Amino acid sequence: MPLLPHDSAALAALRTPSAAAPWRVLISACQAGWGCGVDGTHYGLAGAVPWLHTLPTIRLLPFCPEDVGLGTPRTMPDLHRGDGHDCLAGRARVLDPAGADLTAGMVAGAEAMAAFAMAEGAALAVLTDMSAACGTQCQSEGCRFDTPRRFRRGVGVAAARLLQLGLPLVSQRDFATLDRLRARAEPGFVPDPEKRDHHEHPWFVGYFGVAATET
Repeated sequence: MPLLPHDSAALAALRTPSAAAPWRVLISACQAGWGCGVDGTHYGLAGAVPWLHTLPTIRLLPFCPEDVGLGTPRTMPDLHRGDGHDCLAGRARVLDPAGADLTAGMVAGAEAMAAFAMAEGAALAVLTDMSAACGTQCQSEGCRFDTPRRFRRGVGVAAARLLQLGLPLVSQRDFATLDRLRARAEPGFVPDPEKRDHHEHPWFVGYFGVAATET
């Protein structure tokens, strides 16, 4: 049975990192400042979680599954009729706004990201929220340019593959979990008790009707 995103037991089981033996953290490459977005930019996400880039107890492993599987620039991929687990099982497809089927490339990118994570010994992943590849709690339901934009609870294609491997996942918007991880990686740091994860945010709770503790 694959892990769920934000699996508290899996995150708590991580060893304490040190400068000599840092956490090896898989990260969506756009957050590392790579120009791998659909338009060749990093979407303004470079350094979205600043402490990940500065602590000696962290070693970042950037990877973009969409760039590997679909190339850059590219048309916008969105999931249709299911989430990432459904896509890997053949029940959902990834289409662009014109209806072109991008499923094979997205799955290839997810497999490449999983292989990279295993080869590099990643302990956890910090992925970009709401992406059809890297989303950890929700993505667009169908084309994101439809009006009104609709959302589905669930994970992206690459995120689903990483969960199948047992890799703990969080997103750049999971502020509470990230603070708790930072406290493990940076002695003396005190988490802010007022911070929330994305699935606890009023928008998420209001849209889906309940905070999502599982997908």
